[in-house]
Amino acid sequence: MKLTVEQFRRREHKSITLLGMSGVGKTRLSCILREADWFHYSGDYRIGTRYLDEPILDNIKRQAMQVPFLRDLLRSDSISIHNNLTIDHLKPVSSFLGKLGNPELGGLPLAEYKHRQRLHLNAEIAAMKDVPAFIEKAQSIYGYENFINDAGGSVCELDDQAVLDVLDRHTLIVYIQATAEDEQVLIERAKSAPKPLFYREPFLDELLDDYMTEKALQFPSQIEPDDFVRWSFPRLFYSRIPRYEAIANSYGYTVTTDEIAKVNDARDFVELLEDAIGRDTCR
Repeated sequence: MKLTVEQFRRREHKSITLLGMSGVGKTRLSCILREADWFHYSGDYRIGTRYLDEPILDNIKRQAMQVPFLRDLLRSDSISIHNNLTIDHLKPVSSFLGKLGNPELGGLPLAEYKHRQRLHLNAEIAAMKDVPAFIEKAQSIYGYENFINDAGGSVCELDDQAVLDVLDRHTLIVYIQATAEDEQVLIERAKSAPKPLFYREPFLDELLDDYMTEKALQFPSQIEPDDFVRWSFPRLFYSRIPRYEAIANSYGYTVTTDEIAKVNDARDFVELLEDAIGRDTCR
């Protein structure tokens, strides 16, 4: 959604989609706006509570069934297992996505890993297509004037034009671009605490070929899961930058992590958006 500054100011209801890698400040900013009475829509929360709820629970139950004590209780319906997802606690989603590699080290076999990646892909597409319905609900049911879509870091990987069309029609898309210094911080953070990642399948296949050749491995089951994440993250990070930039150039606006770090309230954020729109108009 491309606007002039004046058009943006005149919009009674502001609806924003935040794009960017995990760690650039999307959720921090969304929480600030939530405190200022904006409706906070988390793509990852929607994925976990609506589209991957059953697969996540099945995975947890599968693990529990390996413990004889828990297996007997589950089979007799003496206990039940539920997700306790919140917008601020989304670990079950990343735990389900998992890491590729040696099962003895907590890794997943390649076929199962790709299966979960595809489930996550379809779930993220569906969650983004739900945005217009939640904008309407936020206003008509809950009485929120403004809406923030805290999109997952992998939205740029979806390769689904319908998603971009929906977000463009209903929200102002804002890409949070990491500064060179913050890029290195994010990469080092990922290396020190490797977390499950989403990869486009063709890109994952390329990474696998390169990694296994470099490490002289014959089978994916020989991969050390955390090592693969550490090795692949910088490559994934830099592969996503042109994708984010293409979306921002065609549909939205760009702000930097330095600018986002200075936002302390909703007024700061709105002023930053006006600056970003003004910069884009002057290009």
